[in-house]
Amino acid sequence: MRFFRLGGRAKSMLNKPDLGAEFSALMLLFPLRFVGPMRVTDLAEAKQADPSTVSRQAAQLVKAGLVRREADPGDGRASRLAITDAGLDACRQLHDAREAFLREAVDGWPAERVEAFVELFTEFNTAVEARLRSDSAATPPREIA
Repeated sequence: MRFFRLGGRAKSMLNKPDLGAEFSALMLLFPLRFVGPMRVTDLAEAKQADPSTVSRQAAQLVKAGLVRREADPGDGRASRLAITDAGLDACRQLHDAREAFLREAVDGWPAERVEAFVELFTEFNTAVEARLRSDSAATPPREIA
């Protein structure tokens, strides 16, 4: 529980309200940066989030000029979200803030402990992601009334 509480507090320290969107919406920029343009449904799956929530967050990003909608070349009736230059700049700002925060947190640790922590935390994140995927695969889709 302490880890989750600390995560919430750390997230608020990294929040960049001057970027024009909520922190959770800003986190959608990273898959768009690294994977490329995506449909909202694919982005929701990548973030393991509800598509309606991701749609609302994407609207914030579009309004802030961090993302643009473009026609899906595979289906002209659908649209994809693509990161803009302003969105790339926002990613850099968020990445730099997160990196500085983490660097300060482990400042003074011996290099071998930092390396061991990175290795173990990577393994931990992989295990949590696998658990979340298996849980969401086992959960039947909800019917909308």
